Amino acid sequence: MDSIIGQGIDRIDGRAKITGAAAYAADKRAPDMAHGAIVTATIARGRITSIESTTARNTLGVLMVMTHENAPRQAPFQARADDRHARPKPQLASDEVQHFGAPVALVVAETPEAARAAADSVTVVYEKSAGVFELGDASRDAYDPLKASEGESSDSHIGAVDAAFDAARTRIDAIYTTPYQCHAMMEPHASLASWQNGKLTVWSSLQLIESAHKSIADTLLLEPDHVEVISEYVGGGFGGKLPVHADAILAALAARELGRPVRIVLTRQQMFHVTTHRPASIQRVRLGADADGTLTSIAHQSLSQSARADEFSEPIVNATRSLYAAPNRLTSQRIATLDLPVPDSMRAPGEAIGLLALEQAMDELAVALDMDPIALRLRNEPEQDPEKRVPFSTRALVPCLTEGARRFGWDRRRKQPGTTRDGRWLVGMGMAAAIRGNFLRKASARVTLKSARRAVVEMDMTDIGTGSYTVLAQIAAEVLGLPVENIEVRLGHSGYPDTPGSGGSFGASSCGAALHDACTKLKARLAAGEGAQGLSAEGHVTPGEDYKKYSQFAYGAHFAEVGVDETTGEVRLRRMLGVFSAGRILNAKTARSQLIGGMIWGVGAALEEEAVVDPRFGAFITRDLASYHVPVHADVPDVDAILLDELDPHANVLGSKGVGELGICGAGAAIANAVYNACGARVRSYPITLDKVLPTLLDRME
Repeated sequence: MDSIIGQGIDRIDGRAKITGAAAYAADKRAPDMAHGAIVTATIARGRITSIESTTARNTLGVLMVMTHENAPRQAPFQARADDRHARPKPQLASDEVQHFGAPVALVVAETPEAARAAADSVTVVYEKSAGVFELGDASRDAYDPLKASEGESSDSHIGAVDAAFDAARTRIDAIYTTPYQCHAMMEPHASLASWQNGKLTVWSSLQLIESAHKSIADTLLLEPDHVEVISEYVGGGFGGKLPVHADAILAALAARELGRPVRIVLTRQQMFHVTTHRPASIQRVRLGADADGTLTSIAHQSLSQSARADEFSEPIVNATRSLYAAPNRLTSQRIATLDLPVPDSMRAPGEAIGLLALEQAMDELAVALDMDPIALRLRNEPEQDPEKRVPFSTRALVPCLTEGARRFGWDRRRKQPGTTRDGRWLVGMGMAAAIRGNFLRKASARVTLKSARRAVVEMDMTDIGTGSYTVLAQIAAEVLGLPVENIEVRLGHSGYPDTPGSGGSFGASSCGAALHDACTKLKARLAAGEGAQGLSAEGHVTPGEDYKKYSQFAYGAHFAEVGVDETTGEVRLRRMLGVFSAGRILNAKTARSQLIGGMIWGVGAALEEEAVVDPRFGAFITRDLASYHVPVHADVPDVDAILLDELDPHANVLGSKGVGELGICGAGAAIANAVYNACGARVRSYPITLDKVLPTLLDRME
């Protein structure tokens, strides 16, 4: 029988989604349900001196106005925790305002319209304090965070970097900046809370059920077995639904006070301040090389925003530590606290913006050396992890580069900018490497036989549009020897076995390995003669020694062709190709879709996405999908992703790696490099908008 794992079968939840049968958090209903609307702060830093809510309380249909003056007792916020997403998240807990858009009141009414109207009538008076909102202004107060993402140190230093750089034949020393970005998923954050017999159920849009379960229970000072969290369908998360946000906590508090279910749906505008975002960064990259392109030194230093209210360190330089060989190496990341909303992980945290700088710097070095950018990367391929000094579990960057070049027609690229035309368009090609760490997290799964030919899979894993339901069904079907349609997958309930959830590209491999273990145990019990119907087994997985013995990454190569209007400076993507190697592929169709989605994110990062802060108010002024620009169909005419065959025996029992975030890594840099090849504009401040390209075009005209 052909392997079920890897087949590009349609998503088993697809029909429910396109017919509307799949209920998202904002779709949930409960008898006698009330509706909440959050009032948010209009200052960035200070204290509330008074709240006038008489008009709101007297509005027809209003049931409650909750402020810091009457909010129930909650656990205090914890600045430090092993799992930052599982900490208590108290709401309306004091008169302090820590950022623009922070919740300062909640209005609950019989209808959402009444709640919104009454919320608009609440008047809040503040004592305003001065805030700091510009990353550059805070750079002198930057500090070393306690630890970077995934437990990595903030700094690494090997050899004599400065001396090697000064002695290098060819040097690149450049500053790159990336802006604030927002997740901009279609589904808003929403929660419905209901109490029954002293127990709380919260239906919410969340990526991490286990963490959310603990966060909600601890915040409300409840025992875990008195709380159930459900998130069966998530309409896009991208990291924005890793934490528990105000909607879940406030809905639970209000429902307990009123004795009836309460639902809260954030408005699109509120999502830009009440939830999280990707921090802005300032990055310095220094590359030194011999005449033949051999790197003698690499230095990558970053500064990114953290919030005064809560520390977060974007692991910007981590990919640089493993991508290329060089004997002298330096990486460091610092954060600066600003009076802005709290940042957090966003699709491919670290690599997504770190590679925007490193891979453009590599292109600049190739130009300075008069060397092909692919040849430069091949020249500096490491034999082992250059900083951990351990072997790679697998490393297929070279095949990705060479196969991508062949398929894309890289040999037709002209290295001199401005020499390829299509009417008024100057046409250029660019490329960049992709790398994304592979992670295995502790996970559990349960499988139960409903009959000799049907099985049920249960775990608290979520499906955020990535195909979790489908790939888990494929794994169970293959191990148990059953048709995929005979596997029922149940996800997103805190009562199911714990998993790490969806995030960091670790979900499918971690949960899949735990499920593989459960199914293997179940088969062994069947072979021992135990009865079929009702038979159940639990499986588990934890990271083993292979994660210390080997350096584990997925790889890729991006190729982009753009056109630059020689008069206006407008940049248009013409075609894009990504070639990737990510272990054993669990579903060819969903994996390709994820990679293409990531590449399109790279298009947005390169050309469009920017959450703009008004420094007068400390507020994002691009807080809707009209002003916060993301790619649409017309922006991505021809994008394709190719997956190379691979199996990583050291990654997990399945040999798989994560793909959800790999596609964005390096994609934006390929476009930036294509813009340079098209017209000679080297734009180091993302996004690459026409005003940044025009000066180069004007110089060409003189």
